[in-house]
Amino acid sequence: MPNIKYNYPVRIYYEDTDAGGIVYHTNYLKFCERARTEWLRDLGANQSFLLEQNIGLVVRRIEMDNMASAKLDDLLTVTSWISEFKRASLVFTQQIFDQQNKLICSVVVKVACVNLKLTKPCAIPEIILGALKSVS
Repeated sequence: MPNIKYNYPVRIYYEDTDAGGIVYHTNYLKFCERARTEWLRDLGANQSFLLEQNIGLVVRRIEMDNMASAKLDDLLTVTSWISEFKRASLVFTQQIFDQQNKLICSVVVKVACVNLKLTKPCAIPEIILGALKSVS
């Protein structure tokens, strides 16, 4: 699968920062989660539809490297792509850049497809596979 990239803008609000106006480190993970969710939504793979089918995309592993800090009112861009595609899992590589295109944070997230009723891994549904194939 080619490295199709998705860009998601994030404005830093007061609620995203600590007392010094610096983004709290776990909020970068939230920004990445939103970017993955919106990418799938844009492709027609709505997560609420998956939940109705008892299918969940759950985070199995995260690697995060913080290189710099973002601050109140900054406009960031989360760039995401799928770096590994397997039958029951996806690996997303995500990078967060500031307005000067400086890399702030790098995140690699392994997401497993799980049957929520059985709490066991399952194949990625065709709706997601089809959506991802349609952009490749």
